[in-house]
Amino acid sequence: LPLLSGVSGSVRACCSFSTLKSWLPILSWLPKYNLKWLRMDVLAGLTVGLTTVPQALAYAEVAGLPVQYGLYSAFMGGFIYTLLGTSKDVTLGPTAIMSLLCFSVVGGQPHRAVLLSLLCGLIQAVMALLRLGFLLDFISYPVIKGFTCSAAVTIGFGQVKNILGLQGIPQAFVLEVYYTFAKIPEARVGDVVLGVLCLALLVMLMLMKTNLGSDDAPTYSRFAQKLVWTVATMRNALVVVAASIVAFSWDAYGHHVFTITGKTSQGLPAFSPPPTSDTTDNGTVVTFGEIVEGFGGGLAVIPFMGLLESIAIAKAFASQNNYRIDANQELLAIGVTNIMGSFVSAYPVTGSFGRTAVNSQTGVYTPAGGIVTSAIVLLSLAYLMPAFYYIPKASLAAVIICAVAPMVDYRVVAKMWRIRKLDLLPFAVTFLMSFWQVQYGIIGGVAMSGVLLLYNMARPRVKVSDHGILVMELGSGLSFPATEYLSHIIHTQALQVSPPRSVVLDCHHVSVIDYTIISEIRDLLSQFKLRGVCLVFARLQVQPFAFCLFCLRIQLLYNMTKYNCETVSLFHLSFLFSPLFWRSYLLLSCRVSDIQTVLRLHCRSQKFSFMNEMNTSKLEVMRLQKQQCNKKANDVSDLKQGSDKTTSTN
Repeated sequence: LPLLSGVSGSVRACCSFSTLKSWLPILSWLPKYNLKWLRMDVLAGLTVGLTTVPQALAYAEVAGLPVQYGLYSAFMGGFIYTLLGTSKDVTLGPTAIMSLLCFSVVGGQPHRAVLLSLLCGLIQAVMALLRLGFLLDFISYPVIKGFTCSAAVTIGFGQVKNILGLQGIPQAFVLEVYYTFAKIPEARVGDVVLGVLCLALLVMLMLMKTNLGSDDAPTYSRFAQKLVWTVATMRNALVVVAASIVAFSWDAYGHHVFTITGKTSQGLPAFSPPPTSDTTDNGTVVTFGEIVEGFGGGLAVIPFMGLLESIAIAKAFASQNNYRIDANQELLAIGVTNIMGSFVSAYPVTGSFGRTAVNSQTGVYTPAGGIVTSAIVLLSLAYLMPAFYYIPKASLAAVIICAVAPMVDYRVVAKMWRIRKLDLLPFAVTFLMSFWQVQYGIIGGVAMSGVLLLYNMARPRVKVSDHGILVMELGSGLSFPATEYLSHIIHTQALQVSPPRSVVLDCHHVSVIDYTIISEIRDLLSQFKLRGVCLVFARLQVQPFAFCLFCLRIQLLYNMTKYNCETVSLFHLSFLFSPLFWRSYLLLSCRVSDIQTVLRLHCRSQKFSFMNEMNTSKLEVMRLQKQQCNKKANDVSDLKQGSDKTTSTN
C-alpha cells in the first residue's frame, strides 16, 4: 500500500498543472495577457521583423544557400518559442555563426542543410529531456571568444568579394584571401561604390543610435531621438530597400552595373519531411548513412554551439531585465524549433544577439512578439519574393559585415593577459584552427582547455614552510592525477633528507579526495613509520559517512561504560582503539574540536589521552606530536628499566 500510494503521488505530480506549466511556459503568462502587452509585442514584432528579413537573406549567402532558405529558417522559431521559451526577449532564427558552421559542414547543399537541422534538433531535444545542459560548461570562455573572433573575421572577409563584385573565389579561407587580393583589378566599379556607400550609411546610423541624448530632454528633442532610434534600428531594411531601388533603376535603363541576387523561389515552402537521401549532379544516390558520415564532427559541434549561443543570450537579457530562465527548457525550445524547421526547408538556427537586443529595447513584454515577426517573414515569402530579385549582393554583404564586426573583441586578449596568461592558449588554438575548419577549431580549443584543467589537477599548489617540522599546505582538492606529484614532494622534502623530517599536511582547502590518493597516503604512512617520523593531517573537512562511523564507535564505548557491559564485541572495541580507525577518521573528517568534546564526555581510557591535548593550530599540533613521540619513548624506557629491576629482585 505505501508503494502504491507513492506511485500514485508521483503520477499526480507529473500530471499536475505546475508540471504542465514548466513544460509549456506560455501557460504562466497567457492568462495575464492584456491590451498593453499586446500593443508592445506587436510594435516589437514589427521592428524585429523588418530587421530579420534582410539579415535572413544575407545569412543564407553565408551558408552558401539560395536566399529564400534564410527566410524559410526565420519564421518557425517565433511560433515554437512562444509556446516553449522562457525568455521574453530571445528571438530564434538564422545567425552568422550558425550559417558559417552550416556551410562548413554541408558546403551549400540545401537538402543536406535541411537534414542537418533535423538531426541537430533531435540532439538538442534529447539533451534537454536528459538534463544534459551542464555539458556546455566544458566549453570555456576563451574558446568561445576565440571562435567568435575567428568566425567574425572569416565571415566578414568572405563578404569582401561581394563588395568588390568578384567571381570564382574559393571558399577555403587562405585561398579566399589570396585570390581576393589577386583579383582586385577585376573589381566591378558599381558594386564597389554601392557596397562602400551601404557600409558608410550603416556605420553612420549605428553611431547615431549609440550616441543618442538623455531622456530628460525637451519634448521635441525626445521625439527626434525616437525618430533617429527607429530609423537606426531599421537601418538594415532601409539600406537593402534603397540599394534595391537603385539597382532596379539602373537595370530598367539597361545598365547592368550591379551584381544582383537574381531569381528566387516564390511562395511558402511545402510542409514535408526532410529528405533522408540526396542525389549528386551525376545521378549518384547518397544514402542517409553516407550523409551522416559526411557531417562528421560538425554533427556534434553545431548543436552545442547553437545551444551555447542561445543560452548565453537568454541569460544576459534575463539578468538585464530581472527575470530568470530555465536552461533545459531553452534547450527544448531550440531543439523543437530545429526539428519543426526541417519540415519547412530550414537550416539550423539559434538565438540572435542583435535581434534579441532590438526586441528588448523596443519594450517587448512576452515571447508573443515572435509571432508578429514570423508573420512578417511569411508575408515576405508570399508576396515580396519577386522584389528580392533586384537586391544587390553588395548591400547584403555590407549588412553582414556590420553585423559581425562587433564580434571581434580585441580587448579580451588584454584582459586574459592580465588575469591569466595560460587562457591565451585555448583562445589562440581555437582562433587559428578555425581558419582551417571551424569545427576543428572548437574541438582543438576544448581539448586545450581540458589539458590545462587536467594539468591543474595533476599539479596542485603546495606551499611548504619550515617550523622545525615541515608544514605543507595544499591549495586544492586531491585527485588521482596528483598522486605522484604529492608523493614526490613529500619524499624529496621529508623522507630523502638526513635526518628524515616529520610533516604536517594542512588540508583546509581539500574538499575532494579519491581512492588512489588514499592508497598512496597509506604507503606514505608506512614509510614515515619505518623512518621513525610522523605524518600528521590537520584541518580536514568533515565527511558525513566517516563522522557517523566515529559517532557509532563512541556510542558503543559509552553504552559499555554506562551499563558496565562486558559482552561487547571485541572486534568493535579493538577497531575503536586501533590506529587504523584513527588514521582513517583523521584523514577523512578530522575536526579537532569535535573529537575533543566527544572524547571528554565518553572516554576515560588513557589510550586516548593524546587526543585531549590536540589543538586546531598547526604549530600546536606539531609540538604535541613531538611531545607524544618523546613520551612514548620514555614510557618504553621506564617499562624496560622496571622489568630489569623486577628480574634482578627475583
